[in-house]
Amino acid sequence: MDLESLLQHLSDELDAFRACLNGDLTVPVEHCGQWTLHDLAEHLGSSNLWAAAAVTDHHGKYQAAPAPRDPGGLVRWFEESSTTLLKALDTDPRASAWTFHPPHTVGFWQRRRALEALIHRWDAENALGITRSLDPILAGEGVAEVFDTMAPRQIARGRAQHPQHALRLHATDTGTSWVYGPGNAVAALSATAEDLVLLLWGRMRSSDAAFRWTGDQEAGLRILAGTLTP
Repeated sequence: MDLESLLQHLSDELDAFRACLNGDLTVPVEHCGQWTLHDLAEHLGSSNLWAAAAVTDHHGKYQAAPAPRDPGGLVRWFEESSTTLLKALDTDPRASAWTFHPPHTVGFWQRRRALEALIHRWDAENALGITRSLDPILAGEGVAEVFDTMAPRQIARGRAQHPQHALRLHATDTGTSWVYGPGNAVAALSATAEDLVLLLWGRMRSSDAAFRWTGDQEAGLRILAGTLTP
């Protein structure tokens, strides 16, 4: 995706997440351990500032101060973190930056932060009982990122194993396909791009009715059984 599209998506997703902060901040967030919505907002806002420092200061050591506990203060703090991030990322995607995985460019963060905001916006809305779809093109970018960035990083850190076979994922709404693993695909999994990215990030189960399997499903399930995302 191009710079303009990614930054617009990032801005939109951060705005949508911020709107959730008008809700109950004590509500638990499914798929995020013991976090409440306040905890999730603190995580996303703090990581906004961390990523901005990775671009402007070229290091990954930034530590944000704790987010305010009161709702009004939290909203203002989150809005400021979003503004800081968007300002830092509004530059040439080819410019150098500290990153935790190649490429070591601003473009890495433009993509990463848009996808981080996308997943956590879904988390926040899901916690509040809000159902709203993900942009299919951005969701597809999220599928690609799992395979080209997140899974290799998990393998490098000893959190996942190299797949022994290949699995093909096909987005029924965009027509895009991805292959993860060596050789020819032994199985294929079809669903919308939204459902595929939510599956890869542990927000859905492969047994859900949204997914259609062909080929060696058992082998495909083994490929997905590893911890492909943090």
